[in-house]
Order: sequence, then structure tokens, then C-alpha cells
Amino acid sequence: MNTIDVWAQIVTPRMAKAPWLATLLRWTGQNEDDMLPTPASTLQAMDAAGIDLALLSAWHGPDGALITNQEVSDQIDAAPERFRGLASVDLHNPMQAVRDIRRWVDGERFVGVRVVPWLWDLPPNDRRYYPIYAACIDAGVPFCTQIGHTGPLRRSETGRPIPYLEDVLLEFPELVVVGGHVGFPWVDELVSLTVKFPNFHVDTSAYALHRLPPDFVAFLKGPGRKRVMFGTNWPMLTPTQCLAGLDGLDLADTQREAFLCGNARRVFKL
Repeated sequence: MNTIDVWAQIVTPRMAKAPWLATLLRWTGQNEDDMLPTPASTLQAMDAAGIDLALLSAWHGPDGALITNQEVSDQIDAAPERFRGLASVDLHNPMQAVRDIRRWVDGERFVGVRVVPWLWDLPPNDRRYYPIYAACIDAGVPFCTQIGHTGPLRRSETGRPIPYLEDVLLEFPELVVVGGHVGFPWVDELVSLTVKFPNFHVDTSAYALHRLPPDFVAFLKGPGRKRVMFGTNWPMLTPTQCLAGLDGLDLADTQREAFLCGNARRVFKL
């Protein structure tokens, strides 16, 4: 594997009609139809940028599933050698969430769990997450979440690393956590957590690489060289858009390999 995209989704019509998606469409200059890729068009976009494997995420919010685990499973079936899945769960029903993780997350097809805090307006140290963390530890898979500011017109506070994720990492030292979307504007807090907690990682999804904050690039090339993974947030950004600035990061060969695939392969046990 030369490049792994750790944050992608094949958006359903339900998700495309979510009112908060309008902000992302405005940012990216796209329309609702652009937000409805298929497995075939996703593979085309991956091939155009040299992406070998993508982790496709399910999405669940307070009003129900936007992309179900079953839909992600069907997407994986379309290209099982190119896709893996990240399950999602209903925070309002923690025991069913645990059952869903036991049902879907096998470490082979589904290799992690993702919950997006701003969608629930619940930071990750809320009690409703805690059974999910225990289930992830039992399954031996990472818990994936979003850190940093929120693109949609929702509160960003739920994505602040300290104290919310720090509480989780202190109380679940066995839990592997992957924070998506870089963590801006709290990059210093992100760096602090990666130094303090060996099981905390981050991905660059939702950022074209040439737009990464300079302090994050310094972190990627230094203490974060074994902690940072590549992601796109497809279809909001294409892999080609995201990777266009790769050479400008001036990564050494070992840093480049770790960032594009090595760290993800290790963390997700691919």
C-alpha cells in the first residue's frame, strides 16, 4: 500500500440533504449532486491520485443514521480489496451501540468506529461515549473522531482537544484515538496530547496539504512523524486536491511513507 485515505465517505441522499451540509457546499463550490459519489466514482478519484485503500465511514446523528453500517458494508462489497469501513453508532442508545460494534467491527472489514461530536453537540468526555470506548478496546480497534473547528454552522467547542479528549485518554489508557481534521485552531493542544499519550493520533482530512497550518507541518515533520495520517474527507475534497501540495511539505522519504500509509497501516492493523 502506497497511500491510504483514512477519512472518506460515500454520501447517501439522506446525508446530502442535511441542512448543515450547505456550509460545506459553499466552501467547496460544489452542489448537492457533487456530494453523491458511487463506489465506482470513488475508485476513479482514488486511482487518479494513487490512493490504494480508503476507509469509508458510516455516520449516525441524533436524528438517525445518515450512512448506515449496512450501507458501508455494501460499499465495501463493491471493491473489498480497496475499501475498509468505520462503523458508527447511536449515542442515545449506548447498549445498542455496544451491540452494533460487536456485530460489525471485526478488525478486517470494519477496522474502527467513528463518532463526530459536533453532530451530537456532545464532547467526547460525555458519559454516553464511555460504553463505546470500552467496546472499541475489546474489539482492538481505534475510536475515530473530529477535532478542531467545525466547518458546518455548529459549535466548535466539542472538538477542542483539552480537556475533552484528554479526559478520555486519561480514563481509557488502552484506547487508541484518531482525531480527524487537523485540530486547528488548537494545534498546540494537539501536540501536547500526542507527546503525553502514545495512543493518540491525528489525520489531515478536510485539508489540502498546501493549506496545512505551518505549526502543524512542523509537528508532522517532528514529534508527529509517527502520529499523523493522510485523509481527504471525500467527496468534500478529492484525493487529487488534497495531495497536490505533498512535495511542498519537503518530507524525507521515511516521513512521507509513514504519513501516507505506514502510520495508518499500523494503527488500523491493515
